[in-house]
Amino acid sequence: MSDIAVAGAGLAGLVAARRLAESGHDVTLFEEREDVGGRVRTRNVDGFTCDRGFQVLFEAYPAVRRELDLDALSLRSFAPGGVICRPGKRSTLSDPLRDPGALLPSALSREVTFADKLRTLRLRRRLTGGDWPEFGTPDQSIRAYLRDRGFSEAFVENFAAPLYGGITLDRSLSTSANVFEYTFRAMSLGSIAVPAEGMAAIPAQLAERARDAGADIRTGVAVDDLDTGGNRIALDTESGSHEFDAAVVATDPPTARELTGVESVPTEGSGVVTQQYRLPGPELDAGTRIMLNAGGEAPNTVAQLSSVAPEYGDGSDDALLAASFVDDGAQDRPADELAAQTREALSSWYPARDVSGLEPLATDRIPFAQFAQPPGAHARLPDVDEPAGPVFLAGDYTRWSSIQGALESGARAADAVDGAFDA
Repeated sequence: MSDIAVAGAGLAGLVAARRLAESGHDVTLFEEREDVGGRVRTRNVDGFTCDRGFQVLFEAYPAVRRELDLDALSLRSFAPGGVICRPGKRSTLSDPLRDPGALLPSALSREVTFADKLRTLRLRRRLTGGDWPEFGTPDQSIRAYLRDRGFSEAFVENFAAPLYGGITLDRSLSTSANVFEYTFRAMSLGSIAVPAEGMAAIPAQLAERARDAGADIRTGVAVDDLDTGGNRIALDTESGSHEFDAAVVATDPPTARELTGVESVPTEGSGVVTQQYRLPGPELDAGTRIMLNAGGEAPNTVAQLSSVAPEYGDGSDDALLAASFVDDGAQDRPADELAAQTREALSSWYPARDVSGLEPLATDRIPFAQFAQPPGAHARLPDVDEPAGPVFLAGDYTRWSSIQGALESGARAADAVDGAFDA
């Protein structure tokens, strides 16, 4: 039996810890915070369930289906597509194959052309066949990808820009088309959802399964240094120095680069500001669809979370809304200014609806929400075994920036450790 340390109790670290414990290793996981989850966190605000940022789970992701018990999470799903919003006008655009009830309103939408709707169906058929797309293949931006396939400027600006602005935090659509293909396939094969108890239910489940497998999870203990100079790995923490046969570094990217010296760990990325609100009832008629801002950039999207997951509400008729801001300058705008922009947008989309009572509950400023993923970026990411010595990396920055990438990287790191000790 080998002694393995895991630094970081985000999704990647928790998966690595469970898998290594199941393989018979003696696993100790160190987490700087007092609880697990990394970037995936939830808290209660005035009776409302508020995730840290607007985070969702693509339930069709292969690693999601492999690593999580989806039934136990009691997922609550968004309706496919979205509501394209601009002043005085709202238009539904959905997937008629997954959402037959939206066939007529989608067909009548003039925000994109009829030819765009046919191209979308053809693209759906191509991307849902065969295996999942590979990252690091010949690449281009999402914008160039859509234009090369004949999509109109109206489709790109009115639908793709706000939708993928929410997914990639890059409304300019300069992100790698590899991300587009993977997420488009996932949205075509399954729902986007949130657990009934909030996104923190995901790492809570992973931690429980890791403990059941025998992993020792120590929260409130940061790993300050990692020394590979001796016969064993030495980890310096606030509780002292500990020696192990190998270590998996599953921290945030800057800390991972500092601990391992691997310069290819990306430390530049995109940020997002998410604000959550109480809106006195009745709820908006968008229901469980994401509202896409086609008339401006602030906010990029608005979602009525208490319609998707009633458990997110406070038990009253008031709705819980989440707005995301990905435009330049959002990180520096005061919370009341962000709320005013959301109030103004909703008033223009729903001119007959009084939204003056929109009340901010929480503001999350996340400067580094995803690492930068321009075309070709994924081919330059570090391998899990790139650090010197018996040290391995686990984080979405070894795959691609997503929950899929994090879960998959944890599994790959565990396999790499197993392979090193089997050799």
